[in-house]
Amino acid sequence: MKKRYTLEQKKWDSPAEHAMPEHTRVPASFSIGQVRIAPATVLAPMAGVTDTVFRRFIKNASQFSSDLSFRGAAEESASLTDGVDTATSNQQSGCGLIMTEFTSADGLSRMRETKRKRYLTYYDDEHPISAQLFGSNPQTLAESAKIVQDAGFDLVDLNLGCPAKRVVACNGGSGLLRDLPQIERIFRAVRSAVTIPFTVKFRMGWNDSHIVCVDLARIAEDCGLNAVALHARTREDGYTGQARWEYIAACKDAVSIPVIGNGDIRTPEDAAAMVHATHCDAVMIGRAAPSNPWIFRQIAQYTASKEATGVGAYDIPADRDRYRMIRTYFQMLVDEIALEEAAEAARAANIIASGQVARDQRHRDAVGKMKQFAAWFTHGVPGGANLRKAIFEAKNGATVLASVEAFFESREESREHTQPPGFELEPDAELDAAPAAWG
Repeated sequence: MKKRYTLEQKKWDSPAEHAMPEHTRVPASFSIGQVRIAPATVLAPMAGVTDTVFRRFIKNASQFSSDLSFRGAAEESASLTDGVDTATSNQQSGCGLIMTEFTSADGLSRMRETKRKRYLTYYDDEHPISAQLFGSNPQTLAESAKIVQDAGFDLVDLNLGCPAKRVVACNGGSGLLRDLPQIERIFRAVRSAVTIPFTVKFRMGWNDSHIVCVDLARIAEDCGLNAVALHARTREDGYTGQARWEYIAACKDAVSIPVIGNGDIRTPEDAAAMVHATHCDAVMIGRAAPSNPWIFRQIAQYTASKEATGVGAYDIPADRDRYRMIRTYFQMLVDEIALEEAAEAARAANIIASGQVARDQRHRDAVGKMKQFAAWFTHGVPGGANLRKAIFEAKNGATVLASVEAFFESREESREHTQPPGFELEPDAELDAAPAAWG
Protein backbone atom coordinates (compact mmCIF):
# COMPACT_ATOMS: atom_id res chain seq x y z
CA MET A 1 0.00 0.00 0.00
CA LYS A 2 1.30 3.45 -0.91
CA LYS A 3 2.35 5.47 2.11
CA ARG A 4 0.68 8.87 2.39
CA TYR A 5 1.88 11.66 4.61
CA THR A 6 -1.00 13.70 5.99
CA LEU A 7 -1.93 15.39 9.21
CA GLU A 8 -4.78 12.99 9.79
CA GLN A 9 -2.67 9.89 9.22
CA LYS A 10 -0.72 10.67 12.37
CA LYS A 11 -3.03 9.58 15.16
CA TRP A 12 -0.76 10.61 18.03
CA ASP A 13 0.16 6.97 18.55
CA SER A 14 0.06 6.08 22.24
CA PRO A 15 0.97 9.56 23.54
CA ALA A 16 3.78 9.32 26.07
CA GLU A 17 3.23 10.31 29.68
CA HIS A 18 5.88 12.70 30.94
CA ALA A 19 7.09 13.16 34.48
CA MET A 20 7.23 16.91 35.11
CA PRO A 21 10.23 18.13 37.12
CA GLU A 22 9.40 21.05 39.36
CA HIS A 23 11.39 23.77 37.62
CA THR A 24 11.21 22.68 33.98
CA ARG A 25 9.82 25.25 31.60
CA VAL A 26 10.19 26.45 28.03
CA PRO A 27 12.90 29.14 27.89
CA ALA A 28 11.78 32.76 27.83
CA SER A 29 13.92 33.44 24.77
CA PHE A 30 16.84 32.37 22.64
CA SER A 31 18.76 33.90 19.76
CA ILE A 32 19.38 32.74 16.21
CA GLY A 33 22.30 34.82 15.05
CA GLN A 34 21.36 38.42 15.76
CA VAL A 35 17.63 37.66 15.88
CA ARG A 36 16.14 37.30 19.35
CA ILE A 37 13.20 34.88 19.57
CA ALA A 38 10.89 35.36 22.56
CA PRO A 39 9.49 33.06 23.77
CA ALA A 40 11.50 30.04 22.61
CA THR A 41 8.63 28.59 20.60
CA VAL A 42 8.45 28.16 16.83
CA LEU A 43 5.52 27.52 14.48
CA ALA A 44 6.74 24.78 12.13
CA PRO A 45 6.60 25.30 8.36
CA MET A 46 3.68 23.31 6.94
CA ALA A 47 2.87 23.11 3.25
CA GLY A 48 -0.71 24.12 2.52
CA VAL A 49 -1.13 25.52 6.02
CA THR A 50 1.31 28.23 7.12
CA ASP A 51 0.37 30.93 4.63
CA THR A 52 0.23 34.55 5.78
CA VAL A 53 -3.37 34.25 7.00
CA PHE A 54 -2.68 31.23 9.19
CA ARG A 55 0.60 32.69 10.49
CA ARG A 56 -1.08 35.92 11.61
CA PHE A 57 -4.00 33.95 12.99
CA ILE A 58 -1.63 31.95 15.19
CA LYS A 59 0.23 35.09 16.24
CA ASN A 60 -3.04 36.66 17.38
CA ALA A 61 -4.33 33.50 19.05
CA SER A 62 -1.11 33.03 20.99
CA GLN A 63 -1.19 36.43 22.70
CA PHE A 64 -2.80 36.75 26.09
CA SER A 65 -3.49 39.68 28.37
CA SER A 66 -6.27 41.06 30.53
CA ASP A 67 -8.32 42.05 27.48
CA LEU A 68 -7.91 38.77 25.59
CA SER A 69 -8.53 35.69 27.69
CA PHE A 70 -10.57 32.52 27.61
CA ARG A 71 -13.94 32.13 29.28
CA GLY A 72 -13.90 35.77 30.42
CA ALA A 73 -11.19 34.92 32.93
CA ALA A 74 -9.37 38.26 32.72
CA GLU A 75 -8.65 38.33 36.44
CA GLU A 76 -7.39 34.76 36.34
CA SER A 77 -4.91 35.53 33.56
CA ALA A 78 -3.84 38.77 35.19
CA SER A 79 -3.18 36.98 38.48
CA LEU A 80 -0.49 34.96 36.79
CA THR A 81 1.61 38.12 36.44
CA ASP A 82 1.87 38.79 40.16
CA GLY A 83 5.44 38.52 41.34
CA VAL A 84 6.78 37.31 37.98
CA ASP A 85 9.74 39.01 36.32
CA THR A 86 8.51 39.76 32.81
CA ALA A 87 12.07 40.10 31.59
CA THR A 88 12.73 36.45 32.26
CA SER A 89 9.40 34.80 31.53
CA ASN A 90 7.32 34.45 28.40
CA GLN A 91 4.02 35.13 30.18
CA GLN A 92 2.97 37.95 27.85
CA SER A 93 4.35 36.39 24.67
CA GLY A 94 2.86 33.95 22.27
CA CYS A 95 4.63 32.30 19.35
CA GLY A 96 8.23 33.45 19.17
CA LEU A 97 9.02 32.64 15.53
CA ILE A 98 6.83 31.80 12.54
CA MET A 99 7.89 30.11 9.32
CA THR A 100 6.48 30.10 5.81
CA GLU A 101 5.33 27.12 3.83
CA PHE A 102 8.27 25.55 2.07
CA THR A 103 8.95 27.10 -1.32
CA SER A 104 10.75 25.54 -4.26
CA ALA A 105 14.07 27.25 -4.84
CA ASP A 106 13.93 26.26 -8.51
CA GLY A 107 10.51 27.82 -8.92
CA LEU A 108 11.41 30.94 -6.97
CA SER A 109 14.49 31.62 -9.05
CA ARG A 110 12.54 31.30 -12.32
CA MET A 111 9.27 33.07 -11.58
CA ARG A 112 8.46 36.68 -12.38
CA GLU A 113 8.83 39.34 -9.71
CA THR A 114 5.06 39.81 -9.38
CA LYS A 115 4.55 36.10 -8.76
CA ARG A 116 7.41 35.99 -6.27
CA LYS A 117 5.62 38.60 -4.19
CA ARG A 118 2.61 36.31 -3.95
CA TYR A 119 4.71 33.42 -2.66
CA LEU A 120 6.72 35.61 -0.30
CA THR A 121 3.85 37.70 1.08
CA TYR A 122 4.05 38.62 4.72
CA TYR A 123 3.03 41.55 6.90
CA ASP A 124 4.90 43.71 9.36
CA ASP A 125 3.25 42.07 12.36
CA GLU A 126 4.74 38.69 11.37
CA HIS A 127 8.30 39.55 12.37
CA PRO A 128 10.42 37.71 13.22
CA ILE A 129 9.69 35.45 10.28
CA SER A 130 11.71 32.78 8.50
CA ALA A 131 11.27 31.70 4.87
CA GLN A 132 11.80 28.01 4.19
CA LEU A 133 13.23 26.77 0.89
CA PHE A 134 13.68 23.32 -0.57
CA GLY A 135 15.76 22.08 -3.47
CA SER A 136 19.00 20.26 -4.24
CA ASN A 137 21.07 22.62 -6.39
CA PRO A 138 23.50 24.70 -4.29
CA GLN A 139 23.63 27.65 -6.67
CA THR A 140 19.87 27.82 -7.13
CA LEU A 141 19.29 27.63 -3.39
CA ALA A 142 21.86 30.36 -2.85
CA GLU A 143 20.12 32.61 -5.40
CA SER A 144 16.74 31.96 -3.82
CA ALA A 145 18.11 32.65 -0.35
CA LYS A 146 19.31 36.02 -1.62
CA ILE A 147 15.81 36.71 -2.95
CA VAL A 148 14.41 35.87 0.49
CA GLN A 149 16.89 38.18 2.17
CA ASP A 150 16.10 41.02 -0.24
CA ALA A 151 12.39 40.51 0.48
CA GLY A 152 13.03 41.43 4.11
CA PHE A 153 12.75 38.08 5.86
CA ASP A 154 14.59 37.81 9.16
CA LEU A 155 15.89 34.29 8.55
CA VAL A 156 16.13 31.68 5.80
CA ASP A 157 15.69 27.96 6.43
CA LEU A 158 16.49 24.86 4.39
CA ASN A 159 14.01 21.99 4.37
CA LEU A 160 15.67 18.59 4.77
CA GLY A 161 12.69 16.97 6.42
CA CYS A 162 9.72 16.73 4.08
CA PRO A 163 8.97 13.04 3.41
CA ALA A 164 6.51 13.63 0.56
CA LYS A 165 7.25 11.43 -2.43
CA ARG A 166 7.05 14.24 -4.98
CA VAL A 167 9.63 16.26 -3.03
CA VAL A 168 11.96 13.33 -2.36
CA ALA A 169 11.80 12.36 -6.05
CA CYS A 170 13.48 15.67 -6.86
CA ASN A 171 16.15 14.93 -4.26
CA GLY A 172 14.66 17.62 -2.05
CA GLY A 173 13.48 17.56 1.54
CA SER A 174 14.46 14.37 3.37
CA GLY A 175 15.72 12.88 0.09
CA LEU A 176 18.97 14.80 0.57
CA LEU A 177 19.65 13.01 3.85
CA ARG A 178 21.27 10.26 1.78
CA ASP A 179 23.90 12.68 0.46
CA LEU A 180 25.73 14.57 3.22
CA PRO A 181 28.46 15.90 0.87
CA GLN A 182 25.80 17.57 -1.27
CA ILE A 183 24.18 19.00 1.85
CA GLU A 184 27.53 20.49 2.83
CA ARG A 185 27.89 22.09 -0.60
CA ILE A 186 24.42 23.58 -0.23
CA PHE A 187 25.20 24.88 3.25
CA ARG A 188 28.35 26.63 2.07
CA ALA A 189 26.73 28.13 -1.03
CA VAL A 190 23.75 29.55 0.87
CA ARG A 191 25.88 30.76 3.76
CA SER A 192 28.14 32.71 1.41
CA ALA A 193 25.13 34.26 -0.37
CA VAL A 194 23.29 35.81 2.59
CA THR A 195 24.04 37.68 5.77
CA ILE A 196 20.76 36.96 7.58
CA PRO A 197 20.66 33.94 9.92
CA PHE A 198 20.59 30.62 8.07
CA THR A 199 19.03 27.52 9.66
CA VAL A 200 18.08 23.99 8.67
CA LYS A 201 15.22 21.67 9.63
CA PHE A 202 15.90 17.97 9.16
CA ARG A 203 14.96 14.47 10.24
CA MET A 204 17.07 11.85 11.98
CA GLY A 205 17.91 10.17 8.70
CA TRP A 206 16.44 8.23 5.82
CA ASN A 207 15.61 5.18 7.96
CA ASP A 208 16.79 3.44 11.11
CA SER A 209 19.78 2.02 9.26
CA HIS A 210 20.83 5.47 8.12
CA ILE A 211 20.73 7.88 11.08
CA VAL A 212 22.73 11.01 10.23
CA CYS A 213 21.27 13.77 12.41
CA VAL A 214 24.28 14.26 14.69
CA ASP A 215 26.72 14.35 11.78
CA LEU A 216 24.43 16.72 9.93
CA ALA A 217 24.18 19.07 12.92
CA ARG A 218 27.98 19.18 13.13
CA ILE A 219 28.27 19.94 9.41
CA ALA A 220 25.75 22.73 9.82
CA GLU A 221 27.75 24.29 12.63
CA ASP A 222 31.02 23.94 10.70
CA CYS A 223 29.42 25.67 7.68
CA GLY A 224 28.31 28.66 9.71
CA LEU A 225 24.60 27.93 10.13
CA ASN A 226 23.01 29.67 13.09
CA ALA A 227 20.65 26.97 14.38
CA VAL A 228 19.28 23.52 13.59
CA ALA A 229 15.82 22.01 14.09
CA LEU A 230 15.35 18.26 14.37
CA HIS A 231 12.08 16.44 13.79
CA ALA A 232 12.93 13.30 15.72
CA ARG A 233 11.69 10.80 13.14
CA THR A 234 13.19 9.28 10.02
CA ARG A 235 11.88 9.80 6.52
CA GLU A 236 10.63 6.21 6.57
CA ASP A 237 8.67 6.93 9.77
CA GLY A 238 6.62 9.63 8.08
CA TYR A 239 4.43 10.87 10.94
CA THR A 240 3.89 7.52 12.64
CA GLY A 241 5.28 6.10 15.85
CA GLN A 242 6.75 8.10 18.70
CA ALA A 243 9.24 10.88 18.09
CA ARG A 244 12.60 9.83 19.53
CA TRP A 245 13.64 12.80 21.59
CA GLU A 246 16.94 11.20 22.56
CA TYR A 247 18.27 12.18 19.14
CA ILE A 248 17.43 15.83 19.85
CA ALA A 249 19.49 15.49 23.02
CA ALA A 250 22.35 13.92 21.04
CA CYS A 251 22.38 16.86 18.61
CA LYS A 252 22.32 19.31 21.50
CA ASP A 253 25.35 17.56 23.03
CA ALA A 254 27.19 17.64 19.69
CA VAL A 255 26.97 21.33 18.76
CA SER A 256 27.08 24.75 20.39
CA ILE A 257 24.58 26.47 18.08
CA PRO A 258 20.91 26.46 19.16
CA VAL A 259 18.99 23.21 18.70
CA ILE A 260 15.23 23.34 18.23
CA GLY A 261 13.25 20.21 19.10
CA ASN A 262 10.26 19.04 17.07
CA GLY A 263 7.96 16.05 17.38
CA ASP A 264 4.95 15.01 19.47
CA ILE A 265 4.32 18.27 21.32
CA ARG A 266 0.58 18.31 21.88
CA THR A 267 0.35 20.11 25.23
CA PRO A 268 2.33 22.58 27.36
CA GLU A 269 3.41 19.63 29.48
CA ASP A 270 4.90 17.99 26.39
CA ALA A 271 6.84 21.15 25.55
CA ALA A 272 8.30 21.40 29.05
CA ALA A 273 9.09 17.68 29.04
CA MET A 274 11.00 17.97 25.78
CA VAL A 275 13.12 20.79 27.17
CA HIS A 276 13.81 18.75 30.29
CA ALA A 277 14.66 15.57 28.38
CA THR A 278 16.80 17.11 25.65
CA HIS A 279 17.99 20.51 26.95
CA CYS A 280 16.97 21.91 23.57
CA ASP A 281 16.99 25.69 23.21
CA ALA A 282 13.45 25.95 21.82
CA VAL A 283 10.47 23.85 20.80
CA MET A 284 8.82 23.72 17.38
CA ILE A 285 5.14 22.86 17.02
CA GLY A 286 3.50 21.75 13.79
CA ARG A 287 0.45 19.51 13.65
CA ALA A 288 -0.92 20.52 17.05
CA ALA A 289 -1.31 24.16 15.96
CA PRO A 290 -4.15 23.75 13.42
CA SER A 291 -6.17 21.63 15.85
CA ASN A 292 -5.41 23.88 18.84
CA PRO A 293 -4.47 27.41 17.72
CA TRP A 294 -4.04 28.36 21.38
CA ILE A 295 -1.16 25.94 22.02
CA PHE A 296 1.50 28.68 22.09
CA ARG A 297 -0.57 30.81 24.43
CA GLN A 298 -1.14 27.82 26.68
CA ILE A 299 2.61 27.15 26.82
CA ALA A 300 3.16 30.77 27.84
CA GLN A 301 0.48 30.54 30.54
CA TYR A 302 1.89 27.24 31.78
CA THR A 303 5.38 28.75 31.99
CA ALA A 304 4.20 31.87 33.79
CA SER A 305 2.07 30.05 36.33
CA LYS A 306 4.77 27.49 37.03
CA GLU A 307 7.29 30.25 37.57
CA ALA A 308 4.93 32.12 39.89
CA THR A 309 3.37 29.28 41.85
CA GLY A 310 5.31 26.13 41.04
CA VAL A 311 2.20 24.63 39.44
CA GLY A 312 1.64 24.76 35.70
CA ALA A 313 -1.81 25.97 34.69
CA TYR A 314 -3.44 27.19 31.50
CA ASP A 315 -6.88 27.94 30.10
CA ILE A 316 -8.94 25.38 28.20
CA PRO A 317 -11.04 27.11 25.51
CA ALA A 318 -14.80 26.62 25.65
CA ASP A 319 -17.13 26.10 22.68
CA ARG A 320 -17.66 29.81 22.21
CA ASP A 321 -13.90 30.33 22.00
CA ARG A 322 -13.66 27.76 19.25
CA TYR A 323 -16.54 29.40 17.44
CA ARG A 324 -14.96 32.85 17.66
CA MET A 325 -11.65 31.54 16.41
CA ILE A 326 -13.24 29.81 13.43
CA ARG A 327 -15.10 33.01 12.57
CA THR A 328 -11.92 35.06 12.96
CA TYR A 329 -9.91 32.78 10.69
CA PHE A 330 -12.63 32.72 8.03
CA GLN A 331 -12.90 36.52 8.10
CA MET A 332 -9.13 36.81 7.69
CA LEU A 333 -9.31 34.57 4.62
CA VAL A 334 -12.04 36.76 3.13
CA ASP A 335 -10.10 39.94 3.92
CA GLU A 336 -6.96 38.55 2.29
CA ILE A 337 -8.86 37.77 -0.91
CA ALA A 338 -10.18 41.33 -0.94
CA LEU A 339 -6.65 42.70 -0.58
CA GLU A 340 -5.36 40.53 -3.42
CA GLU A 341 -8.21 41.58 -5.68
CA ALA A 342 -7.62 45.24 -4.90
CA ALA A 343 -3.94 44.85 -5.72
CA GLU A 344 -4.79 43.21 -9.04
CA ALA A 345 -7.22 45.98 -9.89
CA ALA A 346 -4.50 48.53 -9.22
CA ARG A 347 -2.13 46.74 -11.59
CA ALA A 348 -4.59 46.56 -14.44
CA ALA A 349 -7.20 49.08 -15.43
CA ASN A 350 -9.17 46.51 -17.43
CA ILE A 351 -10.08 43.23 -15.78
CA ILE A 352 -9.95 40.53 -18.43
CA ALA A 353 -11.47 37.06 -18.39
CA SER A 354 -8.33 35.47 -16.99
CA GLY A 355 -8.64 37.81 -14.01
CA GLN A 356 -12.10 36.40 -13.30
CA VAL A 357 -10.69 32.87 -13.46
CA ALA A 358 -8.00 33.85 -10.97
CA ARG A 359 -10.58 35.34 -8.60
CA ASP A 360 -12.74 32.24 -8.81
CA GLN A 361 -9.72 30.07 -7.99
CA ARG A 362 -8.89 32.20 -4.95
CA HIS A 363 -12.42 31.84 -3.65
CA ARG A 364 -12.29 28.07 -4.17
CA ASP A 365 -8.96 27.96 -2.35
CA ALA A 366 -10.43 29.95 0.54
CA VAL A 367 -13.40 27.59 0.83
CA GLY A 368 -10.98 24.65 0.77
CA LYS A 369 -8.99 26.15 3.64
CA MET A 370 -12.21 26.78 5.58
CA LYS A 371 -13.10 23.11 5.24
CA GLN A 372 -9.58 22.00 6.09
CA PHE A 373 -9.33 24.16 9.19
CA ALA A 374 -12.81 23.38 10.48
CA ALA A 375 -12.07 19.67 10.12
CA TRP A 376 -8.97 19.92 12.28
CA PHE A 377 -10.57 22.23 14.78
CA THR A 378 -13.62 20.05 15.52
CA HIS A 379 -11.62 16.99 16.59
CA GLY A 380 -12.61 16.00 20.10
CA VAL A 381 -15.90 17.94 19.95
CA PRO A 382 -18.97 15.75 20.59
CA GLY A 383 -20.97 15.60 17.37
CA GLY A 384 -18.05 17.04 15.41
CA ALA A 385 -18.35 14.38 12.71
CA ASN A 386 -21.77 15.76 11.75
CA LEU A 387 -20.35 19.25 11.41
CA ARG A 388 -17.43 18.00 9.32
CA LYS A 389 -19.83 16.20 7.01
CA ALA A 390 -21.88 19.36 6.53
CA ILE A 391 -18.76 21.40 5.88
CA PHE A 392 -17.33 18.95 3.34
CA GLU A 393 -20.62 19.05 1.42
CA ALA A 394 -20.74 22.87 1.36
CA LYS A 395 -20.24 24.56 -2.00
CA ASN A 396 -19.24 28.04 -0.87
CA GLY A 397 -17.97 30.01 2.07
CA ALA A 398 -21.40 31.24 3.14
CA THR A 399 -22.65 27.65 3.42
CA VAL A 400 -19.57 26.63 5.40
CA LEU A 401 -20.08 29.48 7.82
CA ALA A 402 -23.80 28.77 8.15
CA SER A 403 -23.01 25.16 9.07
CA VAL A 404 -20.55 26.29 11.74
CA GLU A 405 -23.02 28.79 13.20
CA ALA A 406 -25.87 26.28 13.28
CA PHE A 407 -23.70 23.67 14.97
CA PHE A 408 -22.49 25.91 17.78
CA GLU A 409 -25.92 27.47 18.27
CA SER A 410 -27.45 24.03 18.75
CA ARG A 411 -24.72 23.10 21.25
CA GLU A 412 -25.25 26.31 23.17
CA GLU A 413 -28.99 25.71 23.32
CA SER A 414 -28.81 22.09 24.37
CA ARG A 415 -26.07 22.56 27.00
CA GLU A 416 -25.80 18.78 27.05
CA HIS A 417 -22.06 18.67 26.55
CA THR A 418 -19.13 18.76 28.92
CA GLN A 419 -15.99 20.83 28.65
CA PRO A 420 -13.48 18.93 26.48
CA PRO A 421 -10.32 18.08 28.40
CA GLY A 422 -7.92 19.03 25.63
CA PHE A 423 -7.20 19.13 21.96
CA GLU A 424 -5.52 15.88 21.08
CA LEU A 425 -6.05 14.62 17.56
CA GLU A 426 -8.15 11.49 17.55
CA PRO A 427 -8.43 8.76 14.92
CA ASP A 428 -11.00 9.66 12.29
CA ALA A 429 -11.18 7.54 9.14
CA GLU A 430 -13.33 10.05 7.27
CA LEU A 431 -10.48 12.57 7.31
CA ASP A 432 -7.78 10.26 5.97
CA ALA A 433 -8.39 11.54 2.46
CA ALA A 434 -7.98 15.21 3.38
CA PRO A 435 -4.87 16.59 1.64
CA ALA A 436 -1.99 18.09 3.56
CA ALA A 437 1.79 17.97 3.18
CA TRP A 438 4.07 18.64 6.08
CA GLY A 439 7.71 19.72 5.88
